[in-house]
Amino acid sequence: MSAAPNPAAPPAARATDGALHNAALYRLSAGSLIALILLCIGWEWFLAPLRPGGSWLILKFLPLLLPLRGVLTRNRYTMQWSSMLILLFFTEGIVRATSDRPPSSTLAWIEVALTLLFFFGTILYLRPYKRRAKAQQPAKPGK
Repeated sequence: MSAAPNPAAPPAARATDGALHNAALYRLSAGSLIALILLCIGWEWFLAPLRPGGSWLILKFLPLLLPLRGVLTRNRYTMQWSSMLILLFFTEGIVRATSDRPPSSTLAWIEVALTLLFFFGTILYLRPYKRRAKAQQPAKPGK
């Protein structure tokens, strides 16, 4: 799944996008996001719902659908803001892991692990692009 080079980008930037792409980190980011969506649905539907038969808390996966398309198409801007959005799920996972009983606490620790995989996978995936962008900025006067 290859993203098309940005036609508005300078020719040098378009040429090196493929060289900066790290397929393993991209797969880690996309895979952990998809796994987190599936975990959220399964958790509140049938694995350990708050109420038997499921609860409205199942809808917590909806915010994760917002960045899904952008992450799958390797949109760097979407990946940047989704790495901040995922921290909400990290927080929820920590709270529930330390306050719920098993099996909910176990699922919460899995949620924490998936959010960390997504966060660090995405940050490390974006690092070369950020370095290139910083290197291409014109020097500021007086520095």
